[in-house]
Amino acid sequence: MTRTEVALEHVLTFTAYTTRPALVAGGPQGTRGVIAVTGGDFEGPRLRGTIAAPGGDWVTVRANGVMKLDVRLLLVTDDGTNILLAYSGIATRHEAGMDICSAPLFEAPEGEHAWLNDVQCLGFGQLFDGGVTYEVYAVRG
Repeated sequence: MTRTEVALEHVLTFTAYTTRPALVAGGPQGTRGVIAVTGGDFEGPRLRGTIAAPGGDWVTVRANGVMKLDVRLLLVTDDGTNILLAYSGIATRHEAGMDICSAPLFEAPEGEHAWLNDVQCLGFGQLFDGGVTYEVYAVRG
């Protein structure tokens, strides 16, 4: 079966504040970088809160310049629930900036936010000086 359409449901928008990357250039896997996340916030139809520090992106810059993302963040909802947000993705630079696509997954405890454990998401990011903003959507088949 080939799917030609999928539905996307907005889960949240988040803004993460970051440091400049610490780089290890010339390694066997390409240039590696660690970008620290120092905080941020998120909001969606069913949850809102802050991004707790530390968090980070362990990025690999491939020989062709495309970046492979490996991100872990701790979300703290307004009701005090801790939720892990982890994603991999691809970032491609171009003249107008950068295209960032990711595949976020959540780990939430039992309770009000447990529904997050059962959704696969797509995230689309935009860089700004000092951070990144993502729109995150659940994929509905």
